Amino acid sequence: MIFCIFSFNRGPFLRNCVRSIEQCRPDARILVFDDDSSDEETLTVLKEIEKAHRVVTPDKAGSTKHGGLYDNMQSAIEILRDEPLVCFLQDDTQVVRPILDREIDSLRRLFAETPTLGFVQPCFLRASAKHRRPFRSTGDQSTELLYRENRGQSAGVHYSDLLITSPARLLKSGWQFQSSEPDNDRQASRLFGPMPYLYSPFAMWLPGVPAYRGKKKTWALKLAEKRGDCGFYPFEIWSQEASEAFLARPPQQLPIAEDYLSCAGAAPRKPWKYTPLSGHRWLKKLNSIEVYLYRLFGK
Repeated sequence: MIFCIFSFNRGPFLRNCVRSIEQCRPDARILVFDDDSSDEETLTVLKEIEKAHRVVTPDKAGSTKHGGLYDNMQSAIEILRDEPLVCFLQDDTQVVRPILDREIDSLRRLFAETPTLGFVQPCFLRASAKHRRPFRSTGDQSTELLYRENRGQSAGVHYSDLLITSPARLLKSGWQFQSSEPDNDRQASRLFGPMPYLYSPFAMWLPGVPAYRGKKKTWALKLAEKRGDCGFYPFEIWSQEASEAFLARPPQQLPIAEDYLSCAGAAPRKPWKYTPLSGHRWLKKLNSIEVYLYRLFGK
């Protein structure tokens, strides 16, 4: 399985993601798709990475909410069209435990035996999954896969930006990455069946990551980042023994990130937040007003 990391102007986060893959899957091939990063620290990190791995830069700068993320994802499946499996991560994520050969073999069999499968989600669940976002297991795969119940949510039932997929299958279906996660979820619902989540995931978003898209931060966003203690909180990487024990745990134990993962050093308060404005209703509204005014007056 090949790993693709999508990055923009977050050098320390990108370095951490690459190193986590190197440690947890030493023989893995890694490609970094950078969205025209401009800060010196990230450019230095990209030069370091380029000594061991391929770095791909876009033909044109991204202009959507997620920058050139989806254009870069499309480039990735076209470049890797002959590879059986690829895993898409972003620079604010990391691999947290060794990935065993039998897990890769199981994923290959899953795609080979399930022609309607488009995507598999490789990340731990957020704490809100315990109550607000129920997951169910199915059939004899109950200890391997989970499915998110469809309750009208905009994304996460058929598609996630963090994923495992078969490039050839996507291209054969006519897949074209759209400009948002909900749009991609709708496309996936037309082309494929529901997206399973790994019962024993191996990756996760880092908690408390500062926002970086949009180039200009609103006052509301800056305040939310300060209140949320946003920063760089990488995870500790498990030993081989801990990974084996996790894989062997009984069924019905949801892989909630806060229950299993620990940060290496300082850590933000639990439950972890993955977007600065999460839980700040009035700051969300203020942020929306500020963004509207920026667009209206071009400042």
